[in-house]
Amino acid sequence: MADSAAGSYAAALADVAKSNGTLEATSGDMEKVDNLFSDSQIYDFFVNPTIDLENKRKVLDEITSSSKLQPHVANFLNILIDMKRIELVKEIVKEFELVFNKLTDTELAIVTSVVKLESQHLSQIAKGVQRLTGAKNVRIKTVIDPSLVAGFTIRYGSSGSKLIDMSVKKQLEEIAAQLDLGDIQLAV
Repeated sequence: MADSAAGSYAAALADVAKSNGTLEATSGDMEKVDNLFSDSQIYDFFVNPTIDLENKRKVLDEITSSSKLQPHVANFLNILIDMKRIELVKEIVKEFELVFNKLTDTELAIVTSVVKLESQHLSQIAKGVQRLTGAKNVRIKTVIDPSLVAGFTIRYGSSGSKLIDMSVKKQLEEIAAQLDLGDIQLAV
């Protein structure tokens, strides 16, 4: 986990959050950071070496105040800018999630479906993953994928190593394999 620079930064941020009792809130802030830096214009602005540090700090201050990030998360982002390591922010977010999950005994489950699932269905899925893994907590992330035709998949375990596939796409592929129709492609 902390074998990379991103892992080290993530572990350090988690230590600060844990020591001041804001681990949950910091996790929420890191999701906001992930969403912000997923915007290519924002990411490109901060990694651009021709833009001076003062301009980057000014823009970051505006972003952190409008996003209501905690002070230690804002300071953390400023440190990344000062150390010229802001290009690692997306990787740091992923590493932080791993550290957070380990510290809170949380299993991450990625649920992929054709349409947005109702909260009661997601709750049932979370309980099922909890039963399967024995984890204290389960966090669900949802992904919409129209190519599944219908149904859903659940990916969980370390690095998403376990998969439950309840999609019609998989069932059609299995039928095609049984009929030895390997050269037929499913139109999606």
